[in-house]
Amino acid sequence: MNGWESLHFIGPALTLLIGAIVVLLVDLITDRRAATAGLTLLVLALTATYATVHVVLGTSGEALYGAVVIDRFGLYFAFLLIAITAAVVLTSFEGLDRISQAGEFYALLLTSCASMIVLAQANELITIFVALETTSIAQFVLAGLGRDDRSAEAGLKYLLTGAISAAVLLYGFAFLFGLAGTTSLAGIAHYVGTGPEGARLALTMAFVLIAAGLGFKMAIVPFHAWVPDVYQGAPTLVTTFLSAASKAAGFAIALRIFYTGLGGGDTFISQDWAMMFAVCAALSMTFGNLAAITQTDVKRLLGYSSIAQAGNIAVGLAAVASGSTLGPSAVLFFLGAYTATNLGAFICVIVVSKRIGSDDIRDYAGLLRRSPGVALVLALCLLSLTGIPPTAGFLAKVYIFNAAIQTGHAWLVGLVIVAVLNTAISAYYYLRWARTMVLDEPADATAFHPTLALGSLLAAMALAVLFFGLNPTWLIEAARRAAETLI
Repeated sequence: MNGWESLHFIGPALTLLIGAIVVLLVDLITDRRAATAGLTLLVLALTATYATVHVVLGTSGEALYGAVVIDRFGLYFAFLLIAITAAVVLTSFEGLDRISQAGEFYALLLTSCASMIVLAQANELITIFVALETTSIAQFVLAGLGRDDRSAEAGLKYLLTGAISAAVLLYGFAFLFGLAGTTSLAGIAHYVGTGPEGARLALTMAFVLIAAGLGFKMAIVPFHAWVPDVYQGAPTLVTTFLSAASKAAGFAIALRIFYTGLGGGDTFISQDWAMMFAVCAALSMTFGNLAAITQTDVKRLLGYSSIAQAGNIAVGLAAVASGSTLGPSAVLFFLGAYTATNLGAFICVIVVSKRIGSDDIRDYAGLLRRSPGVALVLALCLLSLTGIPPTAGFLAKVYIFNAAIQTGHAWLVGLVIVAVLNTAISAYYYLRWARTMVLDEPADATAFHPTLALGSLLAAMALAVLFFGLNPTWLIEAARRAAETLI
């Protein structure tokens, strides 16, 4: 394969990186935020078009000497990440108050998105690490872009914990390279597939360290400590981006490494790492939900909710040990449904925070009377996070729990029971928030409404939550086809 073909394979990511440079240059010429945001949306539209061309042409194969691979799995995440970034940019027309460096904000968003797309395509350890660190550095800076001490503190905490997780991940990669003698996931899979029983302990050390490094991106217990502080301190726009995009990228590369590199359910160590993820899933769901009960700040509540939801998704990672594509496809479907739900919730928070100047749940009292549209969308998203029909969140939980049950392992059935009990716990704080909006008397009854752009975006999120809840066939099929390429 020549160099031009390789560049074509990573074209969507390159488009974003070039666009980030152009955005910075344009920002030097004009200080009009609307123009910079519009250019960023144009770059994202071009990237989506490029990815669509790959889908239409059925492009597949390896590039850059096997460092990256283009397949349906990578393209699924490319579209998901582009959609998340576009939603954040559209929201920024109203939610950029705490960020003074608009050009840098948009350029970092594009850089982070590009790196995460490469991460989803990565097929060997060095590329994975470089892509992961590139997106992490961009996100560290984004978290600290706010014009106050809270944002600076969030950025510093995110940086310090991220640096530690990167070191742990690299150590795990060193174990794998030392054992297999290659950084290629295919080469590692071949080594693990030969069943070197004498290397079981070393392989166990490797996947534990890798899970710890990636657990930071996925926000699963016990690698979750940064989440509530960063979610609360960072500008809400940045928190919105992190809550959806960073989590999606973390689970994408976890699936690529553990399913492709460590052989899914076909190797002698698959049960070991599946049980590890099962324990992390149970701890994440339980801790996240119990901690969320006591929260009064909506961003911290959604932060702990994010930890609990990561536990739900990790149920699908544990189910990957069955060797079928049911577990990975359930993870992909859950991420798609969760993205629409979480984006809708955070955009509502941005609208309300801008109007009332508070993130306290008590100040959401009577929101249904003050802003009926925003209250209804937020209530719908809370129902979806809880897992109540007919929302996408309900089907996402059913799909991922079913994937675990279908493995036939008793310990995974037990994990599903833990997950169902945690769903009941989560209903308390999600529905308490919804009750505050609907039944409580507002301290200030002044009505407010989102702008036309944000209102349209909220309507789109609400429709997505309902559409994938009532007619999930398209998303399930896309997730299934993407998961099949991991084999």
